[in-house]
This record gives sequence, structure tokens and C-alpha cells, in this order.
Amino acid sequence: MIVPAPFDVESVRSDFPILASTVHGKPLTYLDSAATSQKPQSVVSAIEKYYALENANIHRGLHYLSEKATDAYESTRVQVADFIGVSDSDTIIFTRGATESINIIAHGFVESVLQKGDEILISHMEHHANIVPWQIACEKTGAILKVSPVNEDGSLDLVAMEQLINERTKLLAIVHVSNSLGTVNPVEAIIKIAHANAVPVLLDGSQSVPHQTVDISKIGCDFFVFSGHKILGPTGIGVLWAKREWLEQFPPYQSGGDMIERVDFDGTTYKAIPGKFEAGTPHIAGVIGLSAAIRYLNDMDRLGAYRHEQELLSLATEQLQDINGLRIIGTASPKASVISFVFDGIHAHDIGTFLDADAIAIRSGHHCTQPLLKRFGVPATARASFAFYNNEDDVDRLVKALKKLKKFFT
Repeated sequence: MIVPAPFDVESVRSDFPILASTVHGKPLTYLDSAATSQKPQSVVSAIEKYYALENANIHRGLHYLSEKATDAYESTRVQVADFIGVSDSDTIIFTRGATESINIIAHGFVESVLQKGDEILISHMEHHANIVPWQIACEKTGAILKVSPVNEDGSLDLVAMEQLINERTKLLAIVHVSNSLGTVNPVEAIIKIAHANAVPVLLDGSQSVPHQTVDISKIGCDFFVFSGHKILGPTGIGVLWAKREWLEQFPPYQSGGDMIERVDFDGTTYKAIPGKFEAGTPHIAGVIGLSAAIRYLNDMDRLGAYRHEQELLSLATEQLQDINGLRIIGTASPKASVISFVFDGIHAHDIGTFLDADAIAIRSGHHCTQPLLKRFGVPATARASFAFYNNEDDVDRLVKALKKLKKFFT
């Protein structure tokens, strides 16, 4: 039996300049990667190189710089398609992030699918970005928003979900991995249930892509979205993938330059996909940064990184459970490397402020999942989220700081 080599986390950490910085005079412990990941130097350098030496607009110029930028932009589309297991790169749409991606899909359903009495099904663990667009879509069309419940451990109630699907259900929109709980949903089983009832499925992959290899050809969903800034890329860039028939059916989300084939005052002809959905000058540097991020991930031992994250999750969970008064919210398995917790008598915001004084960065609040936290009877949680560049020292610092916090407040 071949034992895999241990994941070299210290070598990885050297690729991320910010991890060597100090906050309040103390070494930084960054445990907020579910909000946004840190960026390796290769991503920072790729963006800097574009702006310093290669800056030009795309699709518009015949000169060298424009052609170079266009090649970089369009080759990233192919790269992203391969990264998520898609064969047709024209079905990759660049957006500002997962939020805009979901809004584009919702707009398409409003304009070409939904009618009064139709139903959209989501789950109780959705991010606001996968709730509010569907509420607006329902308000505009007279459709009805249905919500599938979550079990006490933070897992989905699949029996209840299946019972909510009927002939009026036009879409199931669901998170792949919960940003608040870390729950990894059994999406292939869920999609099988939905497709058996002729219901298309949208997956929000914002929290799954950072932790695991995603292969849409195997998962079988109809729509998939994610944000670049959670997978080592820059902010303001995201991806929408959808089956070609949906993208061809949907009207443009925005209109203007570059998404047109021909414009006359008596009418306009739109480009074919993907151009139809990318109006105006895009976030070219963001796409170039996303390309560098994907290259970084492709070059690393992703299975080793996943195992490392799971080891940190297990170590942190075990030690946090030993602290009296601390309760973890979300214990379902499998789970990504996210721990949400509450402390008896201590508000989550106070936890975050206290830890910040020790240079430990976590997230405190509702994590854009207010309905989910309400279901668990808490207004907010503290959330520590681990990435492959974290190490055991980060866990130790977190545990020690929380024990110190308990003494301070009691």
C-alpha cells in the first residue's frame, strides 16, 4: 500500500504574502476563507503584469495588445470549462460573481419560463443570493417560492424535498456546500430526484469549488455558478455555466456594447452565446487573475489539500467541543472545513472583536443566511473557516484565544 506524501502546507504558505504579515503587532491567523480566500503571489503578479505591460480592451482592436488581451480572456473561458468538467466552453459566461450569475438565471426564468402558479424550490440553508432573486422573480410573475427544510444536524431533509417537488416546480435552486454550516449536500442524489420529475437544477458552487474537484459532467446539474474570489482569484469576477439550450432560450440580462452583432435604429441583433450575456467592457484583469488562480489550483495536490483541510476541521472540532459553553451549529457529515459556533452568554460580534485583538480573523454575523440561523434559534454565529494554507498552529491559536475569551467573560 502506497502512503501518500504529507501535504506540504509550509511550502504553500510561502506562496501567500499576506500570511506572513502582522495585525496589532501579532502574526496573522486568517480563518475567514469562506468569506474570501487569500491570493497567492502568482495571481497578484498576473494582474499586475496585465495592467503594467499588457493593458488593452478586448474584442475591439487589431493591434498587438488588444489581440493579446483577447486571447488571454477567451483562453480562460476554455480553461474554466475544463476546470469544472464542461466540454462546451461557449456555455461559460463571465459575471461579477455568483450573485450576478444567479440573477441572470432568475431574469431568464422571469422572461421566458415562469407563469402565475409555477413554483421555485430552494432550501432553508441558502445564501441570500439564492433567495432574494427568486423572491423577486416570484413577485414579478406570480410564481410561488417553496422552501425545503433542514434537519437539526444541518443536513437537508431529502424526503421532504422530494415531497415538495410536483408538476408546478420549474426549478430547484440549491447550494452545493453551505457557507454557514459547511454541510456538503448530496447533490447527485438530489439532481436524480429532480430530473426524475423533469425539474432542472441550479447549483451554487461558491463553497464547493474551493474545497473539491467539481465535475459537472458527472454531477449532472443544469446550472452552476461560483465566484472567483473564493478560489484564490480577485473579487468582481464570477462564472455562470448553463446548458446551451437554456442560454439560447434566455434573453440578454444587460444590453450595450460588445453583446451585439448589428445595431440599427430599427432593431438590433444579438451575438450568440457567450457574447449575448457579456455586455460592455468586462473585468479583463479579473479574468486574467482567475486564470492564474486556476493554474495554481491545477498545479497543486488538490486531494492532499482536501485531506489537510479535513484534518484541520477534525482537530479544531474536537478541541472546540471540549470548551464548556461553546456549541457548534452544523454537525452533518460530510462537511467542508467550516465551523460555526456560539458561546453561552457571549454575542458573536464580541467573539470576533476579541479574537481580532489576537490577530485572529474569523467571521461573525448571520453570514447572509438569516433564515437558516433563525431556524437554529440564533441571531448570529462566529465562523472559523479553514483553507489548505492554514496549519495546526492556526487551530492552536484559535483554541487558546477562545479559552482566554471564556475566562474574560466569566
